[in-house]
Amino acid sequence: MEEIGFVGLGTMGRPMVRRLLAAGHRVVVWNRSRPAVDELAAEGAVPAAEFAEAFDRPVVMSMLADDASLRALLLDGGVLEAARCRVHVNLATVSAAFAAELARLHADRGIGYVAAPVLGRAEVAAAGKLNVLAAGEASALDLARPPLEPLAGRIWELGEDPARANVVKIAVNFLLAGAIEATAEATALVESYGVDAAAFAELLGGTLFPGPVYRGYGGLMAERRYEPAGFTARLGLKDVDLALSAARERELPLPTGSLVRDALLEVLAAGWSERDWATLADLARRRAGL
Repeated sequence: MEEIGFVGLGTMGRPMVRRLLAAGHRVVVWNRSRPAVDELAAEGAVPAAEFAEAFDRPVVMSMLADDASLRALLLDGGVLEAARCRVHVNLATVSAAFAAELARLHADRGIGYVAAPVLGRAEVAAAGKLNVLAAGEASALDLARPPLEPLAGRIWELGEDPARANVVKIAVNFLLAGAIEATAEATALVESYGVDAAAFAELLGGTLFPGPVYRGYGGLMAERRYEPAGFTARLGLKDVDLALSAARERELPLPTGSLVRDALLEVLAAGWSERDWATLADLARRRAGL
């Protein structure tokens, strides 16, 4: 089995590392805060003394929060210039422009780069059922496939341009944001007429809109259960901003995106940034005076 470096042990990173360990990989882990490293070390992972150590492994996987985090750790610190890995698999959602920049900088160093953002929450990661959206040069994808397989229900290969994988992930989250906002407004509407929100969520999920989005988020809204967050409002705003930024690059209007962005900004202004983004329902209730 390949030795893998893994950086970023947040809500998604930890179950991913556990899947890799269960598949027999030796995993060298790094995180800004030590407790997550110690937790996984007790389960068989090898702690890295510093971020750069992970990039000395043949394959390195990263699950960092955003463009700024990866830029600061990988580029500004000179880690990529000294890296000895064969391929870097970036599992995070970053901007299309940054994906293109990373692909170029890795190629300049002779290192493969694969964008592989994922669809699914932490419990899906723990079950190894994530949908992985992968793009990169064929040789890099060949190197990335073995460590991705323990994480994935399916790997969707989207071509050689890494930006494609990130744009698809951004587009999916954009659709999800719109669905959550519409569900929030609809929930506030029926509640204003005395309809039970839980019954409304069951109706949505059992008839016109089967699946996890309307039933799942409708249930969170009905119960006002926003913590612990599966996906925070702050991260939701980041991804809607990424969609708007990618659209601007193509001079493409996204009117719904602007509306949802403003709603998420209101959520942050209300002090709810670390709640699940289903908390848009409470914003809709507040607007309705409920």
